[in-house]
Amino acid sequence: MSWPSIKSIANDVNSGKTTAKSLVDQALKNIESSSDYDAIISVIKERAYARAEEIDAQVKSGKQAGKLAGVPFIAKDNFLVFGNKTTAASNMLKDFDAPYQSTAINRLEAEGAICVGKSNLDAFGHGSSTENSDFMITKNPHDVTRVPGGSSGGSAASISLQLVPFSIATDTGGSIRMPASFCGVVGFKPTYGLVSRSGVIAMISSTDTLGPIANNVEDASLVIEVMSGKDELDSTTIDLDDNNIASLDAPLPHPRIGIIKEYLDQGLEPDVKANIESVIAKLKDSGAEIEEVSIPSLPLSLAVYYVLCPAEVASNLSRYDGQKFGYHEKDAKNLEESYKKSRSNGFGKEAKRRIMIGTYVLSSGYYDAYYKKAQIIRTKIIDEFNQTFKKYDFLIGPTTATTAFKIGEHSSDPLSMYLTDIMTVAVNLAGIPAISLPSGFDSKHLPLAVQLMAPQRQDKKLLSYAKQIEGLIVK
Repeated sequence: MSWPSIKSIANDVNSGKTTAKSLVDQALKNIESSSDYDAIISVIKERAYARAEEIDAQVKSGKQAGKLAGVPFIAKDNFLVFGNKTTAASNMLKDFDAPYQSTAINRLEAEGAICVGKSNLDAFGHGSSTENSDFMITKNPHDVTRVPGGSSGGSAASISLQLVPFSIATDTGGSIRMPASFCGVVGFKPTYGLVSRSGVIAMISSTDTLGPIANNVEDASLVIEVMSGKDELDSTTIDLDDNNIASLDAPLPHPRIGIIKEYLDQGLEPDVKANIESVIAKLKDSGAEIEEVSIPSLPLSLAVYYVLCPAEVASNLSRYDGQKFGYHEKDAKNLEESYKKSRSNGFGKEAKRRIMIGTYVLSSGYYDAYYKKAQIIRTKIIDEFNQTFKKYDFLIGPTTATTAFKIGEHSSDPLSMYLTDIMTVAVNLAGIPAISLPSGFDSKHLPLAVQLMAPQRQDKKLLSYAKQIEGLIVK
């Protein structure tokens, strides 16, 4: 089945036309019937039904249950959620019970949404294919021999499979947009700080963002409106000047759009290049003013990201020492051996690789050569984006250079895997909002997508235009 819009589901629950319990029934049935795709790590059954009963009782008493009343959703398994383990798809946390919930989950529940499961990911978010999970490899719903993208592959696959109306995930270097592209769904990465990171397992604190994956822009807009806003538990959070994102503005008649030249020179597959050219032609026909623009430092963004990323990963993963929480190696003679064995056996290959690289670039004698230089170039990238946005309302390019690749295709070559992020990481370095929109299929019937970007805090404007064009670009 295909889910109706989130707004219509909530209206039906609030009016008594349907029940939250029946929606949970349907979501859990969908999850069970799609288990071959390995999108879901765990199901939250008992708590989901308990919350459904509360919502149905609230409606029966004549009260409204919220903007998301009864709507089931799936959370990436790096969100702390009551009712099940939070593992980050890593053996290090396979038995971890969250002592509190993330702010994002609390805000969704306050509006009546019901978390029914936790989705698979690359362990700790380290990857672009969801092959780095310690538990399973998620398959692409359009071709089970291919990856769904990463690190939020389970979240994107769950929407493509219609398990629930929406899922929530994290985007640190493209982890919402890339799998959304590979799975043919909408993925929105908001301005950095718009959604609280409290209660979400950190990867790169300076670029981690939280956002929705959904069937359409309107659904994504409604979810992000509920999740967004300041939080005293996260000092980086911001409010928008107008945070009523869900009520999108009237259509923009003549937006100014810049086609990022560097994204067209990055070895695009022929079908990907033809698709972005087709989309640009349609946008021109609809009245958009479009011209090519260059962001000179953009080719350096991947190198910058993969210096800063391991550095922050090494810092954030230092807390997992096997003593206070997480995997603990019992067969150890002393404290030092306990540290070594717990971290050696608890972390997977990719986590270890990033810890070692991060420790190296932060070490004495190499800090200035790598980390400091990367931060300087990051500032230059931010400045170039800011200057470009003085002339253009939006920037556009492909979300990825290729469609979904085969499982195992890049597994033995970390560098080629890192290169798959080439279209997405700059957005995170700059802290700007971006959305991946489905834009058709290639010759193998694999999903294609375009990425639309806007200045910081222009999330509502970006979603408004995305809604305006989403039907146009796939016709």
